[in-house]
Amino acid sequence: MRNCCRIIGVSRSRGDDRTLTLNAGNNGFKPVKIYTRDVDNTALTQLKNLSQLPFIHSHVAAMPDVHAGIGATVGSVIPTKSAIIPAAVGVDIGCGMVAVQLSLNAAQLPDNLKPMRDAIERAVPVGARAHKMVSARDAACRSLQGGVNWLLEQHPTLQKMLKNPQQTWVKQLGTLGSGNHFIELCLDESNGVWVMLHSGSRGIGNAIGRYFIQLARKDMSGHMHNLPDRDLAYFSEGNPHFADYMAAVEWAQEYARINREEMLNLVLRAIRPLLPAFTLMESAINCHHNYVSREHHYGEDVYVTRKGAIRAGEGELGIIPGSMGARSYIVRGKGSEQSFCSCAHGAGRTMSRSEARRRFKREDLVRQTQGVECRKDKGVLDEIPAAYKDIDVVMDNQSDLVEVVYTLKQVLCVKG
Repeated sequence: MRNCCRIIGVSRSRGDDRTLTLNAGNNGFKPVKIYTRDVDNTALTQLKNLSQLPFIHSHVAAMPDVHAGIGATVGSVIPTKSAIIPAAVGVDIGCGMVAVQLSLNAAQLPDNLKPMRDAIERAVPVGARAHKMVSARDAACRSLQGGVNWLLEQHPTLQKMLKNPQQTWVKQLGTLGSGNHFIELCLDESNGVWVMLHSGSRGIGNAIGRYFIQLARKDMSGHMHNLPDRDLAYFSEGNPHFADYMAAVEWAQEYARINREEMLNLVLRAIRPLLPAFTLMESAINCHHNYVSREHHYGEDVYVTRKGAIRAGEGELGIIPGSMGARSYIVRGKGSEQSFCSCAHGAGRTMSRSEARRRFKREDLVRQTQGVECRKDKGVLDEIPAAYKDIDVVMDNQSDLVEVVYTLKQVLCVKG
């Protein structure tokens, strides 16, 4: 076994020199299994806080890219019985990846990829921008309309959180956003060409997340002293808001999935005139890494919250991106029950965005993204590769969770 696994609790026992086991003991805490030794103290505290909650099923799993988040740790897999923690899902509900291989090889790409990057940036709004027209996405919008109508009727406060929400979510469908979201053109080991992108549920998903996080805190206002962290406020089954939250989360996850599909279609349409004729080799891989699903583990039906983790069931394909300038991976899950059939969702940050901007200069970004057609200005300095963990170490630590199918290296990257 090549990965490192730690179990946090009270009593301690040592395994081999790669594995430290901390047992839960009799204090009511559930174990936490961590697939790395590279975890900061804030993340450890957050994981310990999660382990105290009475509705955790079996244990909490933390992936090799684990790092501190808001409330719950990024890179955590949280199985719960009859309860959901909105802040553990977070505000970018359904955030995830999509990737597809094209019937092209590296030799068929133009020497200068700047015109291709410009074409993608014209086709896909990035940052706070949105589409001006919505007609191209009519079918996708119709499939989502009923759910959002119900949601806004049940929770009119959401109407106030978004300026004209009915127009906002429609015009943002097929848009990238900002932060660590990206669109990339990549090459695999055989010089095959891939399109890969990372995005989520945009403004409407953010509003849904913030609204229900606040609602959970309000519902538990008289019981906050029983929680190790106010961001771990939760809804229990039977609470009038539980079913509404689950419906809202499922809608936002579907919106995020369709958003990625729409963007992928826009990207392919934008680059076709600049490339030889191509087809798609197989169906696109589309996977969430911030979401809730109903699953069966250790003999029980539970809710599994993956906050910065993807499902890696037996034979399931997934996408694990590295940082801008590093390798990414298409993987096949091994169905590890100890990880609740999960694996890492990426490299994982080692420093905050403000720390990255303070520590690095534009020349560092240029050097670390050499050979990649991308923005190299101060506006994306917080996404510099050195602000992330080494993706190869992350992959080595989860060798019993997934097998690598393709190794990708980007040659073009569009950032928000």
